[in-house]
Amino acid sequence: MQRSSRRADRSAALSTETCTLSDGRTLTYAVAGDEDGTPVVAHHGTPGSRLFASLLADAAAIEGVRLLVPDRPGYGRSSPPPDDWSWRDWRRDLERLLDAESVERCGVAGFSGGGPFALAAAATERADRVALVSTVVPPADVGLVKLARVPFAVRLLFRLTRAYASVAGPDAVVGQYTDRSVSDGVAQTVADDFHEALRQGATAAARENRSFGSEWTGIDRAPASVRAWHGTRDENAPLSAVRALTDESDVTLTTTETDHLGTLLDRRGEVLRWLGGTKHV
Repeated sequence: MQRSSRRADRSAALSTETCTLSDGRTLTYAVAGDEDGTPVVAHHGTPGSRLFASLLADAAAIEGVRLLVPDRPGYGRSSPPPDDWSWRDWRRDLERLLDAESVERCGVAGFSGGGPFALAAAATERADRVALVSTVVPPADVGLVKLARVPFAVRLLFRLTRAYASVAGPDAVVGQYTDRSVSDGVAQTVADDFHEALRQGATAAARENRSFGSEWTGIDRAPASVRAWHGTRDENAPLSAVRALTDESDVTLTTTETDHLGTLLDRRGEVLRWLGGTKHV
């Protein structure tokens, strides 16, 4: 397994690493926050990329968290996965990343479409705590998941959205996730994350949305403590599905009077503080 030397990413607060997976694929990820802090792996949304780390970097530094945010397979600069790749395969990919960073145990976070991947990570013995923020819970029945049942539909939608956002600017991207006014910096970060996610096209986003419509067996084995934060005004991921998850599993739910992105923006410090509450060896 090989790891690159660190280099500056598109944000001055981030650096980029790559590691080689067991089948020769490349996994690229951002590193931010406190270099000597508690390691936390954060999973971006669908679509998303390692640049999602920019939304968490300042809070990670304040809370003493060493933040690792990978481009999931097929996003950003990470290699596409094999055709039969699944959530359980993500556990193996994640373990290679942790090996590359010499991390034995870590906290795990998942935002939006990253939530199911964080839940998959919860089934490994290397995850101490898992935080779900505005998470999608399969089997989901929201718009993009329904659209993903139609071949090529999601890929076409994201191609058109990306083209429109390139002309209309960051607000066109932010408006997909929140109705609140955000700073120019946040808007630009969200837009950069969206465009980087689609660097290789929208195949990864279409694959993940299709998978979110499939039956979910829940948390297979969760030695980790799991908490969820979700907005009562979230129109992207239904709160009802998260309530059902908490009823079926040992998950603590905190609700907020916010929407999809608003929950992340308001609670990111609290989430990272909880994840970093135990120093991981």
